[in-house]
Amino acid sequence: MPFTFYLLTFFGCATVPTREALPVYNINGSTYFPLVSFCDLRNIDWQYDTFTKTVSLSKDSHRINLRVGDTLALVDGEPQYISHPADIYQGTVVLPYKFKEQVLDRLFRETYPGRKPLLSSLKLRKIVIDAGHGGGDPGAIGRTGLREKDVNLDIARRLGNLLRSYGVEVVMTRNSDRFVPLDRRVEIANNSGADLFVSIHSNANRVRSLSGVEAYYVSAGINDSKRAYATAGSAALNLDDAFFASDSLNLKAILWDMIYTYNRAESIQLSRSICRSIGSNLDARVIGIKGARFEVLRGVRMPAVLIEAGFLSNYNEERMLKNSYYRQRIAESIVEGIYDYANNSIIMEAANR
Repeated sequence: MPFTFYLLTFFGCATVPTREALPVYNINGSTYFPLVSFCDLRNIDWQYDTFTKTVSLSKDSHRINLRVGDTLALVDGEPQYISHPADIYQGTVVLPYKFKEQVLDRLFRETYPGRKPLLSSLKLRKIVIDAGHGGGDPGAIGRTGLREKDVNLDIARRLGNLLRSYGVEVVMTRNSDRFVPLDRRVEIANNSGADLFVSIHSNANRVRSLSGVEAYYVSAGINDSKRAYATAGSAALNLDDAFFASDSLNLKAILWDMIYTYNRAESIQLSRSICRSIGSNLDARVIGIKGARFEVLRGVRMPAVLIEAGFLSNYNEERMLKNSYYRQRIAESIVEGIYDYANNSIIMEAANR
């Protein structure tokens, strides 16, 4: 979140919003919605078996079972036909909106009282998503030919769609298979006025047994004072309600030094939150968080993280990263980590008032 010299306003409890932020998709002329988003909002337990393609929903005394591709569902043990079958869209299970109106809203009527508000109400209004590599730069290539640039872009797009459904404006450094120089990515981020920067990558190593997810923040070895002086001479501070009695370069450099120190601390917290979420939601090894000197991390002027979503050099992780459902779950886990980071920040700010 943007650096300020005062505490932010607390936005109240999570029960205030009454409108569900549920994305919808048009598939062959019919309206569908993502199952995971609906279950998250209504606190419904759900399971999906990738082999049988069966979906199970349960809450209180109600149970629903259905299968992707079928128009027959079991609702509390009774067969019921639905107008259109459940489907897979962008790697996630989607259900027809009419089924929600006719069945789900009736059985799962109560909205979960502690459900998540829009991220924009937690002071996160704009996020830059950076899909690593692209164009003539394929990045790492797995043993079966899976290219990092394609994995990164797919996860980034899914992440962007999810964030938009939570009320966040998204800026993509690239939204297609094209090469974008690192300095241009930094420029896009710094000109965006965004609150966070999230870069998506996939890992590789000569040791093919290595596996796991990593998150990086700008290394503490980077000289913040040197960065601050360079930035002070070329960039405006744009601090809310700030007034400067002089145009001193030294004063601006001191403030930029403080901003960079703040951003590093926030980046560490964001990295931890995303890793916790991935560890909780995915069957993946979480290596942890590390400081790094990556150009995109040291160049941007906001809290920034770089996520390595897995090792393409590892056969099992390459196989998982090929799976669109798994990539969707990665994107969902990153969003959950971002949400938890934002929510914890608001709570801490309120507690210190």
